[in-house]
Amino acid sequence: MREIPGAWRRAAEGAGLRAPDGTTVPTIFAEMSALAAQTGAINLGQGFPDEDGPAQILEAAREAIARGINQYPPGRGFPDLRLAIAEHQQRFYGLRPDPERDVLVTAGATEALAATLLGLVDGPGDEVVVFEPFYDSYAACVALAGARLVPVPLRWPDFQPDLDELAAAVTDRTRVILVNDPHNPTGSVFSREVLERIVELAERHDAVIVTDEVYEHLVFSGPHVPIATLPGAWERTVSISSAGKTFSVTGWKIGWVTGPAPLVSAVLAVKQFLTYVNGSPFQPAIATGLRLSDDFFRGIAQSLRAKRDLLGDGLRAAGFGVAEPAGSYFTVADAEPVGAADAAEFCRTLPERAGVVAVPLPAFATAPHRDRYRTLVRFAACKRVEVLQDAASRLAALRA
Repeated sequence: MREIPGAWRRAAEGAGLRAPDGTTVPTIFAEMSALAAQTGAINLGQGFPDEDGPAQILEAAREAIARGINQYPPGRGFPDLRLAIAEHQQRFYGLRPDPERDVLVTAGATEALAATLLGLVDGPGDEVVVFEPFYDSYAACVALAGARLVPVPLRWPDFQPDLDELAAAVTDRTRVILVNDPHNPTGSVFSREVLERIVELAERHDAVIVTDEVYEHLVFSGPHVPIATLPGAWERTVSISSAGKTFSVTGWKIGWVTGPAPLVSAVLAVKQFLTYVNGSPFQPAIATGLRLSDDFFRGIAQSLRAKRDLLGDGLRAAGFGVAEPAGSYFTVADAEPVGAADAAEFCRTLPERAGVVAVPLPAFATAPHRDRYRTLVRFAACKRVEVLQDAASRLAALRA
């Protein structure tokens, strides 16, 4: 068989992973992480922490294993975790989801996004509006669902969408407006005006809002504002989050969906045929985490803000232009002042030149729009302070 048929081609093409000769290529994260391993460079490319999460959560997982919580959980997730998620939504945002009907536990936010898009998109006539640059799984899942991706650009340095461009992108063909706030890869936090316009447009065109909020507790000035809290938003919004970024347990893959029961049931109809269930002993551990004190949640944002500042200062000292992020793990820098003409080539040579790995921002954009981000690169601040200090010292070599 010369050509393997199937939907995998749509997924690979959607994510920009098919070469001109038809072969597939690794994701930029896999490529850059492999380069870090080969060269011994500090990996500030992929967004995973290098420290474990809170001891209480780790101990709760060990206790769950010892107590025999090692078989299938219920399809919607253990009741106590669903209750903890509902409590979390009320405690921080004033939302009151029913833990029996309005909450679904998933295999991380990535599965939640896949199940939501596959469940709510109905074919080639549907469009999904996204904010570009975007997390790479969005395009892959939209392509798998057979829909058309409609990007709205976020531009350096504030990475806020132009409201007229947003309004032009949303039409009666729009099935989903996909929002990532705080935003990966840019670190932006959308303004209240932007969020209100998204809700207005969704109502006008009868679209569903799908919001990826995995960095909800990593906002650096003021509390996170979920779009579901805005007037008129709850009944048409699927909110997605996960434990990985909040509790530094990215490998556990415990995520969740909250929203009105009919939308959550539609997501479940697909999710149950993906992983079915996952992570039994981790589910009670995450319930423990969601009930930690306010001091914990304030502390993780303050800690990451200090790391953001340390990384940003190091990048500026090395000669980069820096867009200061308002949330998330990530800082976007302009490498043109340090000689870059092409972000991908710059990132491929940076490990040898400076012993640091980053990822090129054009990898998060559709092919026709990559030139908008031609010299921009993304660095991750979710590392130990001493690692960031070492990275800043190494990057200083670029000025020599």
